[in-house]
Amino acid sequence: MIRVLVVDDQTLVRAGVGLLLRTAGGFEVVGEAGDGHDAVRLVERLRPDVILMDLRMPRMDGIEATRRILDRQPSARVLVLTTFADDANVYGALRAGAIGYLVKDGAPEELVDAVRRAARGEALLAPPVLASVLHRALAAHDRERRPRPDGHGAGLRLLSAREREVLALVGAGLSNAEIGARLHLGITTVKTHVSAAMEKLELRNRVQAAVLAHRLGLVDDDFNPVPGAGQP
Repeated sequence: MIRVLVVDDQTLVRAGVGLLLRTAGGFEVVGEAGDGHDAVRLVERLRPDVILMDLRMPRMDGIEATRRILDRQPSARVLVLTTFADDANVYGALRAGAIGYLVKDGAPEELVDAVRRAARGEALLAPPVLASVLHRALAAHDRERRPRPDGHGAGLRLLSAREREVLALVGAGLSNAEIGARLHLGITTVKTHVSAAMEKLELRNRVQAAVLAHRLGLVDDDFNPVPGAGQP
């Protein structure tokens, strides 16, 4: 049973999401919160597996709430709830550690699948939205560029050849199952490589891993892995 906390300042949205998950089966909606402040408090008390997090709320927005929740409970999975896929706040939430995004007017089955994937530690990295996130991330990197070594670039040398290959495919937006099919590996093996790469690079989730893969040139602008990129 996947324990879910629904966070949104609109009562109707909370009720609708809760009903959808209960009807789908396999979920327990353990609580609801109308703002980020209450969400942080409830996460500490209820310990949900997945938090569905709205971005624009009173008292404390979803970005700050995500940051505080993951600082205190790193194993929690936060899925962003947003009205628009290109919401300027989405990147901020993902940078704070959210595992992925959901658009409120998406198909019900997409929401159910997203929560299940989040509970397994998988992110939603659909290329159109990933492209928007990466554009913001790389633009911010260009603005903040400094004449000093890139710590993550140095950390890349700690990865095995297979881990670098898997990191590139994460950057291309592939799921664990798709990576396994591409490399002829079992899903458990893929998960092991992804986890090892993220731990070595001190990354919180697959979204951050995808951004880094692009930043380091492992993936091109068309979301294709660059042959030989990142080799020692």
